[in-house]
Amino acid sequence: MIATGQHGDFGMSSAFFDELDIHPDETWSLPTDPAARVAAILEGAERALARDRPDLVLVLGDTNTVPLFGLAARRNRVPVAHLEAGLRSFNPTSMEEVNRLVAAACASLHLAPTDLAARFLTDGGVDPARVRVVGNPVIDVLVGLGVARVAPEDRSGAVLTAHRATNVDDPGRLAELVTLIRLLADECGTVTFPVHPRTRRRLEERGLVTQLEGDGIELSGPVGYRTMSELVAASRVVVTDSGGLQEEASFFGVPVVVLRRSTPRWEGIRDGTAVLAGMDAARAIEAVRELTTPDAQNRAATTPCPYGDGHTGERVAALLADDAVWELLRLDEPDFVGREPPS
Repeated sequence: MIATGQHGDFGMSSAFFDELDIHPDETWSLPTDPAARVAAILEGAERALARDRPDLVLVLGDTNTVPLFGLAARRNRVPVAHLEAGLRSFNPTSMEEVNRLVAAACASLHLAPTDLAARFLTDGGVDPARVRVVGNPVIDVLVGLGVARVAPEDRSGAVLTAHRATNVDDPGRLAELVTLIRLLADECGTVTFPVHPRTRRRLEERGLVTQLEGDGIELSGPVGYRTMSELVAASRVVVTDSGGLQEEASFFGVPVVVLRRSTPRWEGIRDGTAVLAGMDAARAIEAVRELTTPDAQNRAATTPCPYGDGHTGERVAALLADDAVWELLRLDEPDFVGREPPS
């Protein structure tokens, strides 16, 4: 297992490994320049493949690591399985969306979290025989963590996070975020805001931190996974631009206002427990009001989590022990001499 160093900040990487008792065989340290980071991951992937000669590369998610390891694996004729496959935001400006599309081209086995993600894959031309719905492993982690759900009548306040470059690197959107946090404190009580390192830098550069100091707003640095899970479970609403938090809040039956104009987690939007608001303070507050009524709180609390049931790891392990699956993973050169291509 390789942790490629997406987060250099201890609170966003090693602290999670320590708390969840996960021990990567390797942890890389990447340069800060974006192009150099891409090069370092690709070079590291080539070295790891040459050294370990694995039967399979299993990649998770949609970070740069995923397509880069996928490309390196295919160049070395090693099959790829993509876990969390099929998520689609339909946002052509999103690098994560590009990464997901490249991962789909590299993978021989597509491990989708939901039926909808599986449909997006097959609609995009992936052979249905190569797609399996297994859930998302983040739900396995939450089940193992054992943090209790909280009844709607016992919840209070809001949890807010924002870290996406399109939100916090844009001065106008960053100012809108500050406005939203202040309105949110007035609307639903204490706003707990664990500040991502990128976001804190941008707030400090713009001199906006002081505007978030006062009653009803609790600022902190990144918090541990259990602590964050407990905060989410006890809140009336989560307001975020994070993809993972949409899944985690759903597990705890807490509604979500998504500070984006699209999302790869459409299941929550479809079942009415999540609302897309963009980085628009007025629209987000309106969504908060809709999602914190007693009926909306009870609906979110009783809607089954669509993203998994805590058994994803077992399903993946069983698939990789199945000889029929390994037949799908064979990389053989086709022979179309005298034949028509597939229709």
